[in-house]
Amino acid sequence: MRIGSLLGLFLFILSVYILWKIKTVILLGFAAVVFATTLNRMVRFLLRFRLKRTFAIIIAVAFCLGLLIGFFVLIVPPFVDQVQQLIDLVPIGLQQIPEWANWLSNVVPDGLLEEIGGLKVFTQDLRSWATKLFGNFFDMFYSSIGIVLNMLLVIVVTIMLLANPEPYRKVFILLFPAFYRHRVQEILDECEDTLGGWAVGILFNMTVIAILSGLGLWILQVQLPLANGLLAGIFTFIPNLGPTLSVIPPVALALIDSPWKTVAVVILYVAIQQIESNILTPLVMQKQVSLLPAITLLSQIAFAIFFGIFGLFLALPIVVVAQVWLKEVLIKDILNQWE
Repeated sequence: MRIGSLLGLFLFILSVYILWKIKTVILLGFAAVVFATTLNRMVRFLLRFRLKRTFAIIIAVAFCLGLLIGFFVLIVPPFVDQVQQLIDLVPIGLQQIPEWANWLSNVVPDGLLEEIGGLKVFTQDLRSWATKLFGNFFDMFYSSIGIVLNMLLVIVVTIMLLANPEPYRKVFILLFPAFYRHRVQEILDECEDTLGGWAVGILFNMTVIAILSGLGLWILQVQLPLANGLLAGIFTFIPNLGPTLSVIPPVALALIDSPWKTVAVVILYVAIQQIESNILTPLVMQKQVSLLPAITLLSQIAFAIFFGIFGLFLALPIVVVAQVWLKEVLIKDILNQWE
């Protein structure tokens, strides 16, 4: 192998190693791109009123910061208080699973229980698994002040990108050969439209599901409806896995009261998810690229394994952007032209 080839291989390995070491910074940068793309849609809307871009950016950022500050002032204190109670009450509710299993064994005919088999073992495993999962999530939620610092970094970078996005766009385009740069501009425009539409849609879905979940739990008189409703809205950001995780706390709290309330909570969450998948998503995400469920789920698991919690939350927007690039570059520009 020639020296030039060895040098190229060494530089490639070194680049991969460096990128892996700064993977968290790259993910935070991508999060800033997502937020900047979303805010840019608001800025473009304000520009229709003949405002200067600087004023439009100030209004958009001030509006979002006002919502964020209002959220932390009005919602966060009772939410944190209810989450602390949730952490204390969920294990108590999970301890009721064997008791309700015994009650079920007295109600259901023996022949049916024999066909089901292993009900008590299953419920004990479920209690152990749910306790560990729930505990680990909230340990991670409370454990590090680094999350707050990372959020501040994302906000600062978002404002920088929003203030003057063209230089960053031009630098990225220069990484491609001259004959392909015009095509890259078109792909970036499509990525911006797709990502912006997805972000607006998912924020709308999160808000609606949080309201419906909290209101439904309040009607059913399940404890801590505010905390559980907000958790349901937050977990909506993680399709497939999110709805399953969000139902564990309210079900555990309902177990403290009665079995019928547990069944009612499950029915409530299933109904809300049906509303989200059959009504909300088609309504607000008409411009979103269609993502195959299996690919979405596998990408979430893979990103969570390699990049942790940030990878899990950013898996979907990354897949949205990656799918646009694969469709435009690999399929349209390479495979469809290959004769």
